[in-house]
Amino acid sequence: MSEFIPPAKPLIGDEEREAVDRVLRSGMLAQGPEVKAFEEEFSEHFGLGRACVAVNSGTSGQHLGLLSSGVKAGDEVIVPSFTFAATANSVALTGATPVFADISADDFCLDPAAVEASITERTVGFMPVHLYGHPAKMDQLMAIADKHGLQVFEDAAQAHGASLNGTPVGAFGSFAMFSLYPTKNMTSGEGGMVSVANDEIERLMRLYRNQGMQQQYHNEVVGFNTRMTDIHAAIGRVQLTKVDAWTKRRQENAAFLTENLVGVTTPPVADGAVHVYHQYTIRVAEDRDGLAKALKDEYNVGSGMFYPVPNHRLAPFQVDVELPETEKAARECLSLPVHPSLSQDDLERIVTAVNTLAKAGA
Repeated sequence: MSEFIPPAKPLIGDEEREAVDRVLRSGMLAQGPEVKAFEEEFSEHFGLGRACVAVNSGTSGQHLGLLSSGVKAGDEVIVPSFTFAATANSVALTGATPVFADISADDFCLDPAAVEASITERTVGFMPVHLYGHPAKMDQLMAIADKHGLQVFEDAAQAHGASLNGTPVGAFGSFAMFSLYPTKNMTSGEGGMVSVANDEIERLMRLYRNQGMQQQYHNEVVGFNTRMTDIHAAIGRVQLTKVDAWTKRRQENAAFLTENLVGVTTPPVADGAVHVYHQYTIRVAEDRDGLAKALKDEYNVGSGMFYPVPNHRLAPFQVDVELPETEKAARECLSLPVHPSLSQDDLERIVTAVNTLAKAGA
């Protein structure tokens, strides 16, 4: 059988290894000059026009961003249920309540009408997820926020370089979190980067990540240790020089799949949107799980189900709410390999596999 095509593959080269060795030789391993440089270069590279704060994971960034934006116990934050659990977890960790709203069928992101219908007197903001690398409907969502005096918190974990009508994701809300986990579009090994809208949120982010201190032993708030190491930042800085080429390759791979797949629903792209294809997610109307198994068993093609159990049905939340588009997506979605390591032969095997199996009703 042909070699296995994994659904995702981290790309680490000699340049990243050399950067790590440089930091190890320097003796400055914890948060230091590499982190500062990475923060500045990340903001500049993606055209965010705002400060960035590096932390040890995307989830930490989300949690600290909410705390720094004033979210507290008793508040409500509207979130999608069709996302990774970290979205709702980060809200719950502040003591606030995640309120689950439905997604739009076309982009898998928060439905603006569902957000507006979920607003109560306790709502302080909402958190769109730019899922799979496609921007949420930020023009409509920002208008709702302005109308109701609410904050917007962006979960851009999967969307490095995505944009809507020329504005990059990460430049809309009070803050935006980008994940730097190994399988994301770029990585620092592990980590997160948070873009912030103003000086106060930035100041609090820097306090919370470092035990509540700006000046050593003069703690201003009860803080955490969520610092990024210089080792991780050095990896991230190298990856910044490569991510644009990888994104272009993802987009080219996605275009080939969209042009050639039949019998499944391929991911649409909204007008004015730049999709960076963290995942290439199709919809399979009948027996998605059977298709995934047959792809692996018969063609050695990996795939991923993101996310078969919506957040509102997870054990920590268990909320009785009607989210029909969320439930449908959880049944139908299957993410095919789209990563930059794919060869033309790989792409053709994926197309042949999906088209043959979909036609056969796998």
